Amino acid sequence: MGEQGGTGEPSPTDDRARRFAAARDAERILALPPMAVTLAERLTALTTGAAEVADLERPGDVYGDEVVADLEDEVARLLGKEAAVFFPTGTMAQQVALRCWAGRTGSATVALHPRSHPEVHEAGALSVVSGLRTVHPTDAPRQPTADEVLDFEEPFGTLMLELPQREAGFVLPSWQELTDVVAAARERDAVVHFDGARLWECTTHFGRPLTEISALADSVYVSFYKSLEGIAGAALAGPLSLADEARAWRHRYGGLMFQQFPTALSALLGLRNVLPRLPEYVAHARVVADALREGFASARVPWSRVHPDPPHTHQFQCWLPYAPEVLNEATLTQAEETGTQLFWRWFPEGPPGLSVTEVTVNGPGLAWTAGDVRAAVAEFVRRLP
Repeated sequence: MGEQGGTGEPSPTDDRARRFAAARDAERILALPPMAVTLAERLTALTTGAAEVADLERPGDVYGDEVVADLEDEVARLLGKEAAVFFPTGTMAQQVALRCWAGRTGSATVALHPRSHPEVHEAGALSVVSGLRTVHPTDAPRQPTADEVLDFEEPFGTLMLELPQREAGFVLPSWQELTDVVAAARERDAVVHFDGARLWECTTHFGRPLTEISALADSVYVSFYKSLEGIAGAALAGPLSLADEARAWRHRYGGLMFQQFPTALSALLGLRNVLPRLPEYVAHARVVADALREGFASARVPWSRVHPDPPHTHQFQCWLPYAPEVLNEATLTQAEETGTQLFWRWFPEGPPGLSVTEVTVNGPGLAWTAGDVRAAVAEFVRRLP
């Protein structure tokens, strides 16, 4: 293992390489992260599956037509919206959506959660690039309630809801809570935009189809890689007039790319092959979460938590009272020594000495029984101090 700056500490590059190798060599893993898939495997999967979702004798796309337009039509159909617009990134899609709604409502103020994606992961772009102002009806680790929206002291033109809310643990409100908060926004004459990067996996929790969920919002952004395992890309869905305006802003923001067919094809493959399996992933994530909780209790770990319990989607958090470097070393050592990788990466969060990891369950994880998870937990704990 390499060193950086003569400190004896592993460099980020070495740490990533070790994690990549451990995931690649693991005989058992709950979800293979995209960064652990080789370029050759990516290209093979794309070329092998492309004919399932597109006529390969057609011309390639040019500035958003052909296969990109097919993808837009399919997203609009799945979400029950008049139209959808392809974007290279979700950050750009949401910038454009919220900017368009600000112009239409006459209010540059957006109500959202302080731990939402635009506030945490977009370098202040809403204000710096789009000239918008954000306000926060709540800072609790959940969606705002209807009362918090109704009673909020400042006016706003758009309410943005992240479904599920990743930073809080991929949490979702109940269906009643969601419909109530949307109704509260309408009562304040605000439009509603869903940050639905992972909306695809919400149907199990709500017990509603995508069209019914999407119908609550004026516009919806969805990602093609966060749940659907695509290469990249996003779409903004809503009224036809919004889509037309969004296309103009996409051009201004530099998002009208000459060709996007690899990304569009991978998105169509995700919609065809992964989307139908998400309810199965969600159901098995609950089995895994139960077994993790039971495993840590049996191993007499001083404190542990699975959150939310049960998971609302096929992703959830696991918390343990150890430093992240301790947990990361145990994770990698277990994978290297046993061929079983239980976790991916741990981060410090909350009080000192407490760490969190995000657990994802997808195709590879379906092979794990509850007993497999409990046995893996016992092996993991054996490597902790």
